[in-house]
Formats: sequence, structure tokens, C-alpha cells
Amino acid sequence: MTLLIVGATGTLGRQITFRALEEGHSVRALVRNPQKAGFLKERGAELAPGNLCQMQSIKKALEGVTAVIDAATSRPTDSLSMEEVDWEAKVSLIQAVKEAGIERYLFFSILDADRYPQVPLMQIKHCTELFLKQAELKYTIFQLAGFMQGLIPQYAIPILDQQGVWVMGKSSPVAYMDTQDIAKFAVRALSVPETEKRTFPLVGTKAWSGDEIIALCERLSGRQARVSRMPIGLLRAVRQIAQFFQWTWNISDRLAFAEVQASGKPLIAPMEEVYSVFGLDPKDTTTLDSYMQEYFSRILKKLKEVEYERDKMKQKSKKRRSPFKSGS
Repeated sequence: MTLLIVGATGTLGRQITFRALEEGHSVRALVRNPQKAGFLKERGAELAPGNLCQMQSIKKALEGVTAVIDAATSRPTDSLSMEEVDWEAKVSLIQAVKEAGIERYLFFSILDADRYPQVPLMQIKHCTELFLKQAELKYTIFQLAGFMQGLIPQYAIPILDQQGVWVMGKSSPVAYMDTQDIAKFAVRALSVPETEKRTFPLVGTKAWSGDEIIALCERLSGRQARVSRMPIGLLRAVRQIAQFFQWTWNISDRLAFAEVQASGKPLIAPMEEVYSVFGLDPKDTTTLDSYMQEYFSRILKKLKEVEYERDKMKQKSKKRRSPFKSGS
């Protein structure tokens, strides 16, 4: 198949691109900056310069495509609002896909999005699901909980650097999933007719709280975390202040997601039927324990190598500075 992947340079999009290429699909990646997407071209993807919010570039990118995988989402630093990117642009994209005669469309939403209408991102994701279901496309919707990759800068790196780790006073457990596993399900959906016009949860094997993740990182790194807890009331106050300034609207909308994390309700769902439909083995899914173990093993080994080289340089420097020869 010839795939158009929207959001191909993102954390999830790049893994979907790599997986699709490995399985023999032709991949076209919609990218705003081709110079920053060279790593996709090196792996065999065709780069289609364009912007999700510029419909003319979208229509051109859709030419000759048989399926669209939409892994794009707005970022807090974007100049456009979340509503402009995640709602208005997505509606235009879905309409353009339908007009182009492309039937297959994969979309990534958030688990339990329908339960939090007061949270902008959740409401937009839920509305997009409803719009997509009415578009008469052979859609597949994946409802995600969280990426394991996001835990590295949030927990692992601060603990290694002995910096502060910020957590909610009370956080809901989340069933994080490796983006490589998510990509595996996404690409498999293209060859399984039973996934058409259906919605599937896509979550990890266990829901982890922030405290459990910190304890895991401490054990694997051998270092103690410096934990700072932020009351939900303070976070709400920061969000209200951010709403007063246009350039912080995206940040405010993202902070609203903390309401989900502070709800106390675990973000997890049963996956037995999902594995059965997709014909995949749950034993092949990466667990958070093993993901973090691999990360810390690799990083700690690198740190030891750097420390060893640093010690060698110090010893050489001492010998050069010494005015005496050995044995004199």
C-alpha cells in the first residue's frame, strides 16, 4: 500500500513510518520542514513538504495514496491553537481524504476522551472520533493512554541528573505503551479487515502511578529521586493565569489535562479482544519494567565509559605536568 503518514516526525509517527517501511509499504511523510526529516528519507520514506493547516499541500500529498495514518497533534509551543490544529485541520483532512476517494483512515485518540468534556484536548479528540465515524470511511480508531518514551524526560533523566521530579499530589495510574508496539498494531490494522470501522483501546500491560515509576527508576539507577509534589489547586491557578494571554493558550489547554491525571481513575482497558483481532501475542508487548531496564542499562554503561575516559585523560595530564621522570 501507499501510505500518507501525518505527523511522521513525531514520537509515534516516526515509529509508524519505520514499521510500515519494514513491512514493505510505500510511505509518504507529510513534513513541515524536510531538512529536519532527513532521517525519514534515509530510511526510505518519500517526503511531502506541507502543513496540516494548509489544505492545498494536503491535497497534493494525497495523490496516489491508498491509506492515511494520522498521528499528528498540536504542541504547546505551536503558533496555532489546539482547536485550529487538532479540530479544524483534522476535519479538513478527513474531508480531503474522502474527496480523494481514499477509504482507509487510521486515527489516534485518547482513552476515556468522552468522560472529560471539560478538558479541551479530550473533548476535541472525542469530537474528531464522532466526525470520523460519520465520514463513511473505513476508519480504525486507537485510544491511547500514554507513551513510555515520555517517561524518560519526565522521570529518568531528572533522577540521573539529580534534578527535581515534579509529580501531582495524587496521580492516576496510567497504562503506558511503547510507541514501537503501538506502531505494530497500526500497521497490522491495514491488513486485517476486521479492524475496519472499529475503535480499539491500545494500552500497556499494567497501569503505573507516578510514585511507582519513581521507585522503579530509583532501583534501576541506584539514585534517590528529589520529588516535589504540586497540589492540583496550584496547577489550576497557573492554568487560569495562562488563559489570559494568547501566547500561552496552548499551555493552558495542556495543563487542563492534569485534571485527568488527578481524577484518581486509572487509564487502562482490557486488551484481550484487541490482541485476538489483530493476531498478536501479548507476550511480545514491551513492559515498562523492561523498557526502563534497557534504558538505564544503556545509559549507565555509557556514563561508566565516559567516566573511564575522563580518568584516563586526568592521569595523562598529571604525567605531563610532573617534572620528574619515573625512576629518577
